[in-house]
Order: sequence, then C-alpha cells, then structure tokens
Amino acid sequence: VGDRVMILARSGLWQEVVNVPASQTFPMPEGMSFEEAAALLVNYITAYMILFDFGNLRPNQSVLIHMAAGGVGTAAIQLCKTVENVTIFGTASASKHDSLKESGVAHPIDYRTMDYAEEVRKISPKGVDIVLDPLGGSDTTKAFNLLKPMGKLITYGVANLLTGQKKNLMAMAKTWWNQFSITALQLLHQNKAVCGYHLGYMDEEVELIRSVVAKLVNLYSQGKIKPKIDSVWPFDQVAEAMRQMQEKKNVGKVILVPEAPKEESKKAEN
Repeated sequence: VGDRVMILARSGLWQEVVNVPASQTFPMPEGMSFEEAAALLVNYITAYMILFDFGNLRPNQSVLIHMAAGGVGTAAIQLCKTVENVTIFGTASASKHDSLKESGVAHPIDYRTMDYAEEVRKISPKGVDIVLDPLGGSDTTKAFNLLKPMGKLITYGVANLLTGQKKNLMAMAKTWWNQFSITALQLLHQNKAVCGYHLGYMDEEVELIRSVVAKLVNLYSQGKIKPKIDSVWPFDQVAEAMRQMQEKKNVGKVILVPEAPKEESKKAEN
C-alpha cells in the first residue's frame, strides 16, 4: 500500500481508479514521474522484445523504424543507441526530422513524399538487418524485400487499417488483400526471418515480462532511456488528445491524466 507503481492492462485505464492483478504491477524507479511511468511499459517492452529477443540486435547493424516519432518508435531509437554503432533509418513526416536526428536517427525519411525503400537502398544497397513493421499490408512485403540475408522482419501492428476518423471498409479490404504472406518453403530460400509480436497476448508470460521490465528499469536508472512525452491532456480533453495522434502531430507519447496539471489550472483561473 502506498507504493508508486506502473501497470500493464489491455484496457480500462482511462479512469481514475483501476483494479489489476498484482502480477501486472511494477515498482517505479526513483526519480520517475507518473507521466513517464505511463509512457514506459507498453512502448519499451514492445521495442525491447522486438529488437533484442526477436531481432537479436548487435553492434554495426542497421534498423528501419517506421513511425519513428511515435511511442514505440522513440523507445526503439533509444534502445538502439544502447548498442554500439547501430545505423537507424526512421520514417516520419518532414516536420519531425530535426527531432529524430537529435535523438539518433542517422537517416530520417519522409514517407509522404518519398519511397522509403528506394531511399534506404540509396544509402544501403543491400538493405537493412532489422525492420520494425507496425504498418501491415503491402508495407510488410516492402519490409521483407528490404532485409539483408539473415535479416529479420518483426511485424507488430496494422496501422494501415486506420485511414481516418471513420472506418474505410475499402481501405481495410485493400490492406487485408495486400497483406504479406509467405510459406515455410519460400523462407528456406530467402535466408530471412519473419516474426509477429503482440504484447496484449503475453498475459501468461509473467516471468518473461518481469525480466524485461527489470532490464528497462536498470537502463532508465543509468540514464540510457527516458520516455519521451509529447503532451499531457486531462480526461475532459480526450478528443483533442486523440486528434493530436490522428493528425500525426505528436513526437513521443500522448498522455491522459484525470485532471489538468495544476499550473495550467492556475493559468485558466487567472
């Protein structure tokens, strides 16, 4: 009782009081704010397990990170920087490129105006060692083709299904139709790996997740990782918070809190 903790849960967290199993709670390290704690677990566990458990990231390798300015993207960049001489390619809109360069992305690519696969090959003709794919659809095929021999593609989302404020059934059908598919026999000739990751289906893997969180807390305490907060919104501005993400304005995590921060409240009163 009274411990400051961060928690994992599939849903039901947009409220003031939550009830979760003790196994899904983790003590916050010294000096961490509640906003940082809210931004840590899902993004950093995902990025860590993709890069190290599946990706086996090693010194002198190259990584392509899609949506590099988002929550998992910023976590992956920081984790890549913990390994010597890793070259990072990152896709994001042009307005975010300066921020990405500052954080360690060697080659930011504007996916809106350029073919990112062509841009990667201009710099690295053989492709990259690891692709983090949250997009799905035809982009997974492009990712697979961008892999070097012994390269690894880790798919962990289907962002291409989300095309606007309302469901676009045609776009969803197109993404589904274009979804990457390969047989074990085809993989045999390619010398590449395809992995799928979904943290939401790891509920039973308590010890595995706890060991990853311990490594992340250690990295945080050493100052090697720090959750990037884009903005903090009170519950009554949830629509604006969602719009911030939908319009792809955020660099880092968009955080919800029950009430407006006190400083903002005072400004409003004045």
